[in-house]
Amino acid sequence: MPAMSDATIEIRIHETLGKVPPEQWDACACPEGSAHPADPFTTHRFLHALEASGSVGPGTGWSPRYITAHKDGEMIAAAPMYAKSHSQGEYVFDHSWAHAWERAGGRYYPKLQIAVPFTPATGRRFLARPGHEAEGAAALVQGAVRVAAENGLSSLHVTFCTEDEAKAGEAMGLLHRIGSQYHWTNEGYASFDDFLATLSSRKRKAIRRERRAAQDFGGEIINLTGDDLRPAHWDAFWAFYQDTGARKWGTPYLTRAFFDIVHETMRDDVLLTLAIREGRPVAGALNFIGREVLFGRYWGQIEHHPFVHFELCYYQAIDYAIAQGLAKVEAGAQGDHKLARGYLPVPTHSLHWVADDKFRRAVAEFIEREAEAVDEDIEILTSMGPFRRGPD
Repeated sequence: MPAMSDATIEIRIHETLGKVPPEQWDACACPEGSAHPADPFTTHRFLHALEASGSVGPGTGWSPRYITAHKDGEMIAAAPMYAKSHSQGEYVFDHSWAHAWERAGGRYYPKLQIAVPFTPATGRRFLARPGHEAEGAAALVQGAVRVAAENGLSSLHVTFCTEDEAKAGEAMGLLHRIGSQYHWTNEGYASFDDFLATLSSRKRKAIRRERRAAQDFGGEIINLTGDDLRPAHWDAFWAFYQDTGARKWGTPYLTRAFFDIVHETMRDDVLLTLAIREGRPVAGALNFIGREVLFGRYWGQIEHHPFVHFELCYYQAIDYAIAQGLAKVEAGAQGDHKLARGYLPVPTHSLHWVADDKFRRAVAEFIEREAEAVDEDIEILTSMGPFRRGPD
């Protein structure tokens, strides 16, 4: 079990975020204090929206167990932790581990998960006040492992953590797993055409053709954030989200109330891109705005128009990132079609603690083989990207 850095640190578990004052949580989650936090998903307001809307909690398989670390009467670190009765909504897939353990006679669920539910976006998972990063992370890891062990749980998982956290967790004895996603990187572009100029002629022409076709769908495309957003926009997006959620997961993860709460508490943190035809929205993409990153999260439509998906989810996001000087666009999980649109594969990171020694060794071997395959895939896919490699 990882050692706690300081025996005077007290660990507390909370079954509701309502027990944690927002200012204390956010002093750990977003101490940067900028207009947009580096990671909007670990803020008190986002996690509270999930809980208050019933998107997590009873009946969802995500039971809140927020973990906090306290020293000398001050909360120095925190992490969004949940007891899980399934592996849905995580995007770091461990179904094969669960099946193997249960075939061997074990009980995989419940397990503990340090994560932002339904959100495959990289960010800090061990949230700490400045100056307490190392001891705070050590205390949270030790505390979470102790909770899992004392309750006879099979495992603990920390998903979409940063690379630095992954290295620190590995040094503490956790297993480090590598995955991949597609991200677009802003190389100081002054405009979308500036970005296109870095692509091969064939890819450049293909994107221009897609954008023309999408923008000729018979309506207009608008971007909304802050007070420009209205309840009617969320009504429309809810229909889009339900359609996509039903097709991908069977049942959408988020409730309708989640979007109402986001409108009330986070509308300055979101960018909603809508395609409007004959006075009504027919497709939309929802992004969250970070200090340096635009996070693409949800998309849906009630009418199909060629290339509107690519325009709303990828090209409009690039336009916005360039205009706002953002460093990256993270377009969410999976999707090899992103490669041709300038989104390249990058590694993602997770950490895992497994209670049973033999099972842990099997998981460690799996992770090692998987990492080799992921590294090879990233190298091959990057070489297939749309960027110029010489004179065009």
